[in-house]
Amino acid sequence: MCLRLLKDMLSYIHRLMRLTIRRHRRAIRMSFNMIFSDVAGDIIIDVDGQPFVLHKFPLVSQSGRIRKILSEVKDSEISKLELPNFPGGSHTFELAVKFCYGTNFEITPTNVAHIRCAAEYLEMTEDYSEENLIPRTETYLTEIVMQSLEKSVEVLHSCEVLLPETEEVKIPCRCIDAIAVNASKEQLVSGLSRLDCNSDSGKLNLGCQEWWIEDLSVIRIDLYQRVIVAMRKTGVRPDSIVSSLTHYAQSWLKGPGKQKVWDPARLKSGTGLAMENDQRLILETLVGLLPTEKSATIPMSFLFGMLRMAIMLDSSTACRLELERRIGFHLEMVTLDDLLIPSLQAGDSLFDIDTVHRILVNFFQRIEEEESEESQFGYESEGFGSPSHGSVLKVGKLIDGFLAEIAPDPYLKLQKFMAIIELLPDYAHVVDDGLYRAVDIYLKAHPGLTEAECRRLCKLVDCQKLTPDASNHAAQNDRLPVHMALQVLYLEQLRIKNALAGNFSENLFSQRISSGVPSATMSPRDNYASLRRENRELRLEISRMRMRLNDLEKEQANMKRGMDKRSANARTFLGSISKGFGRMTIFGPATRSGRKGKRAGQGQDGKSGRRRRQSVS
Repeated sequence: MCLRLLKDMLSYIHRLMRLTIRRHRRAIRMSFNMIFSDVAGDIIIDVDGQPFVLHKFPLVSQSGRIRKILSEVKDSEISKLELPNFPGGSHTFELAVKFCYGTNFEITPTNVAHIRCAAEYLEMTEDYSEENLIPRTETYLTEIVMQSLEKSVEVLHSCEVLLPETEEVKIPCRCIDAIAVNASKEQLVSGLSRLDCNSDSGKLNLGCQEWWIEDLSVIRIDLYQRVIVAMRKTGVRPDSIVSSLTHYAQSWLKGPGKQKVWDPARLKSGTGLAMENDQRLILETLVGLLPTEKSATIPMSFLFGMLRMAIMLDSSTACRLELERRIGFHLEMVTLDDLLIPSLQAGDSLFDIDTVHRILVNFFQRIEEEESEESQFGYESEGFGSPSHGSVLKVGKLIDGFLAEIAPDPYLKLQKFMAIIELLPDYAHVVDDGLYRAVDIYLKAHPGLTEAECRRLCKLVDCQKLTPDASNHAAQNDRLPVHMALQVLYLEQLRIKNALAGNFSENLFSQRISSGVPSATMSPRDNYASLRRENRELRLEISRMRMRLNDLEKEQANMKRGMDKRSANARTFLGSISKGFGRMTIFGPATRSGRKGKRAGQGQDGKSGRRRRQSVS
């Protein structure tokens, strides 16, 4: 206990002595300032064309560089000195001179990097004076700047104009590491705070992220890239990195509506071209910084916005392919407006069909990979609840809408239109009504197609998948080839006949089974894939049959109501006739000669019939 008290007393005395020494040195400098304020300067130092009339003694006592220059000069009466390429310019040199003269000034995050580089240039180390400008700025950087994320960002931003000099003293590296570490701490603190609150306090985490995400958007792209890389190493969440990338892109990538990237005046002066190159560099760098973790959620609107900018700025092929790959892997989350990318090529279609084609290829590559993984583990998803099949159905419906939107384009070539349709597998549609509608719109907008081209296009529509309404429309559509209309009529008659006979499902099932018998020459893996395809087709056919059965039940109900109505009318009519016959028998002439009529009727049926008909009439 006594030793601890003794150590505390010694440390207190040591701090008190250091404080006293500082006060004495400050007083000496103040006295220097007062003394030299009345003495004429004996040296002129030129910095960036601005002369400073100073005194040699306070400069030599603090700056090793000025001391060496003056000691190496043979003429001891030198009166003028030039300091070329002084970091920070004349303003920073003035602050260094104030320090030499003992004049107080404030070190801030904005000027500390400049002052540190100026002190390094002037060699203001402790070898010439204790607590010189270099240790003073280092203390400020370590104890003030590196402990705060906000101040670290501010200092890093100020280093942009002095990157070669600040890199020599390793200020950017230290600021980047401090930003990454402090961001990781903020993430941990926000996570703990979220645990202490209820489930409705999720906005707390977002609020904690927003302030430093917004601060990072002021940094130049090369430094920002280094910051994001350091954040990944320290374990910052991928979602936070995505939020930062999104905010940075919104701050720096300006579209034609926000900034005149394509201004002809700027292009002539070279400014617009430089701006375009800068934006291309920023975009390609941001795409390279996108997280690769599957847990990271990247907004599709952000990816499509980046893709549109990449097309507009003519970015590298690798950049555009990466964006298309990321979009294709989540194509089921895309909206129709996202796919309508304007084409910038003159004489081409209104929309960029090739880009959508590549996105669709990436999507089905993902589906094939998922199915291959399932087959390796022997896993088969039953019904329509499997994620891959549900995604394919969503994409099939999305592409139907996309085809209907681009079909009226008079510049759209048939090959590109058919290429999109041919990418869709058979199980991408439960019904082909949407595809038929798109094909019909294209035929209407392109009346110059030949008969062979029409047949090629219409072959892509499966007539068996058309609903009764679509079949009726197709049967009366003059734009379709004759063989397609005949096929629709035949299938519709066959469907009705089999549905009424009640054996449509049995025949279809037997046909499917007979066609799906594995071949002995096929490998087990191919047999398994064939059976899976057959199983999928059976499920789709059963779904279509259910829909058709519902339609037939509705039609049967309508027919039954109509027949009931007609039978009721018939009963009413027959009742009225029977009443008329009754009245005639009771009150007519037959009452007076009923017996005679009865006897005569036994021998002369024809006459009685004629008389009865005459009496009715």
